[in-house]
Amino acid sequence: MLPITLAFYDTKPYDREYFDLAAMGLEVVLRHHEFRLTADTASSADGATAVCVFVNDCLSRDCLTKLSGAGVKLVALRSAGFNNVDRAAAAELDLLVVRVPAYSPHAVAEHSVALLLALNRKIHRAYNRVREQNYSLGGLVGFDLHGKTVGIIGTGKIGRVTAQIYRGFGCRVIAHDPQPKLEWAAEHGINYTSVESLLTESDVVSLHLPLTPETHYLLNVATIALMKPGAYLVNTSRGKLVETAAVIEALKSGHLGGVALDVYEEEEGIFFEDLSGEVLQDDDLARLTTFPNVLITAHQAFLTHEALTEIARVTLDSIVRFRDGLPQVAERVVK
Repeated sequence: MLPITLAFYDTKPYDREYFDLAAMGLEVVLRHHEFRLTADTASSADGATAVCVFVNDCLSRDCLTKLSGAGVKLVALRSAGFNNVDRAAAAELDLLVVRVPAYSPHAVAEHSVALLLALNRKIHRAYNRVREQNYSLGGLVGFDLHGKTVGIIGTGKIGRVTAQIYRGFGCRVIAHDPQPKLEWAAEHGINYTSVESLLTESDVVSLHLPLTPETHYLLNVATIALMKPGAYLVNTSRGKLVETAAVIEALKSGHLGGVALDVYEEEEGIFFEDLSGEVLQDDDLARLTTFPNVLITAHQAFLTHEALTEIARVTLDSIVRFRDGLPQVAERVVK
């Protein structure tokens, strides 16, 4: 068994912990880099056969060309999304690109619902009050989820788990997906409908779909206007599904009742970093944080023990299979 060198980018302490543990005995040499992979940093992959990247690494044509020139043959995404990869360039360069499509749908689905619950019942505001010995309840009124209509856009594995959780709360759940899962929907009492109908009927809209040219700014000025006055929006998928400027205007006008986000359209260089001692340069994100009915987490929906374990296992399995000339089990982005 020959060792294989993996250049690992955007490394955080939890990445090291789970990947180092999973790599034991596999003859995989992990070369950790805290910086992101871009065209400017691609030379750091010299001597590596594979690179491991995350959502904010930028695998442009220029970057991929430099990786190929450095001898890299495999790009392993430790994420489900792959919109940061120039797939056409990867195919031309004969680079195999794999991802982890289903590390833990429960992790993301549960975080999505947790955000909605915390925002609706003002848990974050109540927590801060109590820490300051303020036990008043003014301004903390929420609403029962039971009996409300929840619209799920995207019924892949995460979307389906999320829908089932809301059904457990006694919600009416409607959904939209270009490829509807009709048997699943019938089993769980869920009806598919158009995007327009979903937006007009839902008290809560939850996004669970990939970022593609077709879904970019799926929620914009026109589509947000279709939403019920006072409706809540939850996004734990990709930031650019939502036009931030349109959301800000809808919050200012009172049209949106609340917004819960684990992703943001310009999160690169912000999310996953400690900027507590700096001035935030993103005016839209700064504005969002001023609304009392907005709750933001920094792309942590995946961050559970089970998900991190599975991400490391699947990613390293893809790398070992590539090294040993075995068929890939993980889903390929570029074949």
